Amino acid sequence: MTPKQSSAVQASKTIRPIAASSIYGIVFHEGFVWALDSHNGYLLKIDPKTENTTILNTYYWSDFLGATGLAITDNILWFTNRECVYCCSLVTKDFEPQLFLRLDYDIDGIAVWESTIYLTSQKLGQILIYDRDRATKITHFYAPGIGVENITVKEEEIWLTDTLEQTVYCLDRGTGETIFSVLTPFESPTGLAFDTDSETEQETLYVAYAEREIYIRDNPNAEPNYELQYRDNTFIHPLYFHYNREEKYALSNGYLVEMSYTEEISPLDPIELNDLEWRIALPAETDRQKIREVSAIGLPFTEQVKDGQRIAVFKFEHFNSEQRYVFGWKAILEVWSIKYQIQPRHCEDLPQLTEEFKQKYLTDNDNLAMDTDIIRQAASRAIGRETNILRQVYSIRNYVYDKLAYGIKPHIDTPDIVLKRGVGSCGEYLGLLLALCRLNGIACRTVGRYKCPGDPLKKNIPLQPDYNHVWMEFYLPGYGWLPMESNPDDLFEGGPYPTRFFMGLAWYHAEMAKDTAFEMITSGGVKIEKETVSIGELALNHIRFVVLDELKPNN
Repeated sequence: MTPKQSSAVQASKTIRPIAASSIYGIVFHEGFVWALDSHNGYLLKIDPKTENTTILNTYYWSDFLGATGLAITDNILWFTNRECVYCCSLVTKDFEPQLFLRLDYDIDGIAVWESTIYLTSQKLGQILIYDRDRATKITHFYAPGIGVENITVKEEEIWLTDTLEQTVYCLDRGTGETIFSVLTPFESPTGLAFDTDSETEQETLYVAYAEREIYIRDNPNAEPNYELQYRDNTFIHPLYFHYNREEKYALSNGYLVEMSYTEEISPLDPIELNDLEWRIALPAETDRQKIREVSAIGLPFTEQVKDGQRIAVFKFEHFNSEQRYVFGWKAILEVWSIKYQIQPRHCEDLPQLTEEFKQKYLTDNDNLAMDTDIIRQAASRAIGRETNILRQVYSIRNYVYDKLAYGIKPHIDTPDIVLKRGVGSCGEYLGLLLALCRLNGIACRTVGRYKCPGDPLKKNIPLQPDYNHVWMEFYLPGYGWLPMESNPDDLFEGGPYPTRFFMGLAWYHAEMAKDTAFEMITSGGVKIEKETVSIGELALNHIRFVVLDELKPNN
């Protein structure tokens, strides 16, 4: 994916139906979007161009409360509600539900293809396949994710959304095998449907989302006169994607983002430094991130490259605490969500690591406590008897998630202390992951440094991250470096854990500082250690993101 292979979305249609609280199943039918509002029980008919919204089930809305799956075929509307499948005739247009099938467990999504009905069930972890004429089960496939899944069928493919995995899956309709999967740009996808433009004949996949968001509400009876509240946030947005079968990864919904990183000189104590060089890593070029342009802020910089990482170098001949500067860089980036499609079967006969890789990525070069008994024992327990490298990394991830809960501390402790404590920040999760992987012969490294606040609909508005962030890359010989988040997939105590960020990154990750420090200062060519003076004692950093546009790949 290069800048020439992507284009700005000229008419990105985010559909926000009037009065909707929680959209689940969606279908395009006769030029309109038909949608289920699960919270209100509304069956909605929406004009996608004007968002004009009509409630169709005026008299039977209470029968639709809690409904999630929706399908339309042959003038019959189908929907799921808890453990039941219902159907309604579109000829009579009264939308009185008729019971078609009742099961012993909740059903989430429904799709109908010719004489076959496909049902999803989070409770069972399965996709159930039924004969439409006899209402009898034919077979089932295992669900690829762990969340509530909605479903549609497109010719020989099954397409699913998963609320917890933040993912859309494309499956082979005959075997149930995953062909590829892509991350969605927003959390909690709840429904999906394809639409073909009548003028251009271009097909677009639309995904529904439903979540609760925090907002500040005026309250004259409170002191101060506002309070934090939750409100419903539901909408339908196009999902743009490209599956690179040869390279085994899929990209989805890209964004053109302006990122700036600046330092404001504001020393805490008197200091003088000669020949000062202030080095700040620039964003990296990867499969999912491209730099369109970089410019200086405040002061000019020269550029160096170390191990493939571009670094901006700011030089001060004489530096003292009486001076004041603002300096840094601004980059225009293409950022995409990426999901690698590598399976354990691809990892059976991989090449060995080179001695250079072993020396660089299997040693304790970051205070990882790899020589302590507790970490060595954990490294052995984490993989058990597993020999497949991909399954080993997955097992290590789950072991760390089992042992730790997320919590922020003012400093980062070593992995042995973190493991005993059972609570860690993203950096402490990462330290434990690195230690356990390296002790098992898996080359890995730290990547960071920031995440753009994850609301791409807020275009041309300065957005500031609350904190920095780090994650991991592990090396798969023959394939290269693969990403794995440090802690965001650790959602439930004891699991199961989603795999959205196992070999995947969302669009809002800004990648930099690979194989080098993100920021470093030297005086007279010698690195200044924290014990002498830290960067935090010299300056305040300012990080800002601006989402400029949405991008789509040119397949």
